Formats: sequence, structure tokens, C-alpha cells
Amino acid sequence: MIHTEQQALLDQMKDDYLVRALGFNGEVRAFAARTTKTVYETQLRHQTTPVASAALGRTMTIGSMIGAMQKGAARVTLKVEGDGPIGKIIVDADTAGDVRGYVSYPRVDGGTFVNEQGLTKLKVGEAVGKGTISVIKDLGLKDYVGGSSEIQTGEISEDFTYYFATSEQVPSVVGAGVLVLPEDESILAAGGIIVQLLPNASEETVQALEKALQTFPPVSVLIGEEKTPEEMLQLLLGDSLDVLDTNPIQFNCTCSRERMESAIIGLGKEEIRQMIEEDGGAEAVCHFCGEKYHFSAEQLETMKVQAQA
Repeated sequence: MIHTEQQALLDQMKDDYLVRALGFNGEVRAFAARTTKTVYETQLRHQTTPVASAALGRTMTIGSMIGAMQKGAARVTLKVEGDGPIGKIIVDADTAGDVRGYVSYPRVDGGTFVNEQGLTKLKVGEAVGKGTISVIKDLGLKDYVGGSSEIQTGEISEDFTYYFATSEQVPSVVGAGVLVLPEDESILAAGGIIVQLLPNASEETVQALEKALQTFPPVSVLIGEEKTPEEMLQLLLGDSLDVLDTNPIQFNCTCSRERMESAIIGLGKEEIRQMIEEDGGAEAVCHFCGEKYHFSAEQLETMKVQAQA
């Protein structure tokens, strides 16, 4: 639940957006996103600790870019299912830039370490642990399309780089970062980039991209410097950058009172009867946004009539 003063703070922030582009004579496609406001709203809704915010925020950032890769009214669901203390990370995103997500255990504590570049980093890999990641695509057809791969480091970006290479056979570079202020757990910056070689890419392009990546700074550094998505892509692709379009990104949940009612009705008459007799009502909470829906005993009685035995 977002309080009035928190909403006022969010309203003052820059809107998030994503840039879709080509590079190296159309042989590379790239996506870059600013997701600071989206990740901050998620942090406020779930009260995530810094390490949980980093893990969830990175996944949401990547999810928003994978969503932008789809067409029409398609939706994607990203699942990071490790054995670490954070539990599962679930993210939904669509082609319109709507994204939402949650972690099983948002209040997990996590330490920090200093990496090879001398940057202080949160121990996201330890919080996530070992397991699998999966991407499920709802393309508006009867069946879902999906793929999965093993978690490599738990740092999220490397794991999705590996996913694209092994599950979708697309050579990719995935980078996502979230900067958190430890004192109050607020989000200072969040964003990411995905660069992929297209099937027609020449060996010359492969070598040029590899050379560019050698000097490309970590995404966490770039977002800390408040680089825009366009500037991040310009740094990597140089004069070959060809921006195709920009699209907004925002936290948006599809939950509703009607959906919660349907879910309760689906539990059956006996379950609803127990809610009435033992609790005198019910409270349903959306995993994705934390919104609470209250149902009185009288409302449950009506739903019980509609429920199957």
C-alpha cells in the first residue's frame, strides 16, 4: 500500500522509459531502460531490504526489456527460483511497459562485498542461491512458450545472459543494476541494457561488439552517473546507434476485487464456510502489489452460493 506522502515523492520522480535500437549496420539489436521509479514503487509496496530490492529490481528491469521484445498484447513471466534465503522472484511484464513483481521473502538481510573494480556490491548471488530461471511467454495463443536454464551466479544479469545463449540460442549481453541507499532502503537509481547479435551478424560485427564491451562500464556505474538509456546505448554502439523508438515503463498491477472474488469462489463452498465461521470475513492480499481486499461475512455468503461444492 502506497501512503500519500510516498505517492507524492513518486510523482516528483522522472518517468521511466525504454529505448529500442539497432547498431552495427542493423546486425545488433539493443534495449536500454531506466527503471528507478518503477523499482522504488515496488520497494515501497513490498518494503524490500537492499539485497531484495537489488535482486527484484534487476529482474524487473530485465523483464521490462524482454516484454518489449514481444509483439502485440503478449505478456512474459520471469521466474528466478533459487535455494537462497530470498526464495522465488516472480516478475510479469508486457509490451506496453507495464511490469510488476515480488519476492518470497522481502525482508532478507544481505551483506556487501568489494568487487574487482573497487565497488561495494550487495551479495545478491548469495541471497538468490542455486536453482533455475525460466521465461514464460503468453503470446495470446492457446499454449504458452517457455524456456529455462540453470542459475549461474545468482547475480541475475549473468543468469539471463546464459539463459539467452542456451535456451533461446541468441548471443546476448545482459546488464542490470539497482543502487540502494542503505539508511532508508530507498532506490537511488535502477536501469539496464540488453544487446543481442542478430542472425545476420558478420564476424566483423562480432569483433567490434566484443571490443566495445571490453571498455563498457558496469551498468551500476552508468545509472549512478544518471546516464539516460540513449547515452548508455551511445557509449556501447557509438555512431552506429539507430534508435527505433522509446516506450514508457511503469509499475502496474492487474489485480482487482473481481479477480479476488473469483479466486475465493474457486476455493469451494466448504472453504468459504470456514472463513465465515472461523474468521467472520476474509482478507485477500495481492502478491504482486500488496493491495488488500476485504470481504465481509455477508459478501462471502453470496460467493458461497456461487461456488461449487
